[in-house]
Amino acid sequence: MSRTAKIAGVAALAGLMMTVAIVAAVQPDEPAPAPPLVLPADEGQARLARELDRCASLTMPDSGCEAAWAANRRRFFRQDEPPPAIERGSDTAPDEGARP
Repeated sequence: MSRTAKIAGVAALAGLMMTVAIVAAVQPDEPAPAPPLVLPADEGQARLARELDRCASLTMPDSGCEAAWAANRRRFFRQDEPPPAIERGSDTAPDEGARP
């Protein structure tokens, strides 16, 4: 590598470092965002959490634990919520019902 290429590389690196330093110095210091509020869980979720804690220490299969894990998966994937309503007003094809 030639001496000129080395000087150009060092100059480019120094320019990059200077740019980062200037940007860091110019940006205003913003306070850290407030931590999210922790809302108390309702009784069903608290009971599920206690059951999952109990199941975490078991080494044998347990039908209650399997049900708790299934409920947790349904809650995680939001399968307990009803599906959103879909409008069917404009699903018909334009030529449907019209015969020449």
